[in-house]
Amino acid sequence: MKITLIKPNMGRCEKGPYVDEGRMEPLQLGVLAALTPPWAEVVLHDDRMEAIPFDEPTDLVAITMETFTARRTYEIAAEYRARGVPVVIGGMHATLLPEEAAEHADAVCVGDAESVWAALCEDARRGRLRKLYRGAPGAPHPGLLARRDLFRGKGYLPITLLQFTRGCRFACSYCATSSYFNQTQHFRPVEEVLQEIAAQPRKLLFFVDDNIVSDPSAAKDLFRALIPLKIRWVSQASLDMTQDPELMDLMARSGCLGNVVGFESLEPSSLAAMNKAPNLESTQGYRRELEVLRDYGLQTWAAFTLGHDGDSRDTVARTLDFARRNRFAFAAFNLLMPYPSTPLYRQLEAEGRLLFGGRWWLHPDYRFNHAAFRPRLMSPGELTQACFEARASFNSLGSILQRALDFRTHLRSPLRLGVYLAYNPLFRREVFKKQGIRLGYR
Repeated sequence: MKITLIKPNMGRCEKGPYVDEGRMEPLQLGVLAALTPPWAEVVLHDDRMEAIPFDEPTDLVAITMETFTARRTYEIAAEYRARGVPVVIGGMHATLLPEEAAEHADAVCVGDAESVWAALCEDARRGRLRKLYRGAPGAPHPGLLARRDLFRGKGYLPITLLQFTRGCRFACSYCATSSYFNQTQHFRPVEEVLQEIAAQPRKLLFFVDDNIVSDPSAAKDLFRALIPLKIRWVSQASLDMTQDPELMDLMARSGCLGNVVGFESLEPSSLAAMNKAPNLESTQGYRRELEVLRDYGLQTWAAFTLGHDGDSRDTVARTLDFARRNRFAFAAFNLLMPYPSTPLYRQLEAEGRLLFGGRWWLHPDYRFNHAAFRPRLMSPGELTQACFEARASFNSLGSILQRALDFRTHLRSPLRLGVYLAYNPLFRREVFKKQGIRLGYR
């Protein structure tokens, strides 16, 4: 039996399918391959950089789906089903909207695949696929190492993705992860993480955890174990980590270069409305937290969400100034997105403020990085334009050069400067390539 795993693209630019220059290994598909019974052959096709060979014989197709790739996922599924090949769809979007996914697939895998994938493969082999497989949240691929041989030759960034935890203890209203995991977190044994690091050749790693410091005690155990390995790593972390000196010391000593940090907003009222608990304790505009991060030489990828009820064009301008003034290594000026099944989505739906009929991710007129709802203090077009201008300004050549001049972070070591100079031009190109992409190919 042959199983084909597919990572779908997002959509099309004016010149053709969008090619993601910053694409990383699809770790979830490497895990799925490791979970597959040994009697099955497994191949991987990455729609982000290669054409899918729809006529290549296969017995089962499995597609991992995010909200922004839903439209393209359903197009791919239709191609295979027209050829008589059964399709299973999983991933976060399928978990949030299984009924929608079921309209386009022979089977839907809801939740974590670890507990159901082997049974699904066996059912497919016997020709008796069920419509729904529901996996329970749990630790990432216990006892298994992701199959990384499938990633060779596909032009991924030279950084290894792996995972220590899933979930987060916070309950931010806009967050699909919080909705799924219900404020819980699941951990791999530290020993298994060390085995996975040893099984691959790179010294630069990205822990894709939703919040690697959500449980400080567990994070400290991991960091202590990483210290002797002399690796360098990045992840995603919440600002409350700066309140724990022992945690910060262990993080720095374990080889952390920096983290994606969700600042989200500079406005206390917006933070309260989104229930962003780890940020609400900051009383000085993040000044103390930023000083702690700089003390340890950590480069910060600041993530902001813009379009909250108190946000105006002036709010966006102040956020841009804050990001440039603090010389962040990278920054994401994200439009607030109403992801399905989140408290934010339900609120905007009840208020009649959703655009594109609510299901913006399937609407043929929706474009990437455009507003999908009506803000309070701006028009949708004004919010879209303000966020794009913030991205363009932050990633301008002048801004890249100005932000590099920080001796406590980017100039602290040749490695940190190298990471900064290697990735900033890439993200600058992506700002303009991705703006306004049509979701799906048709």
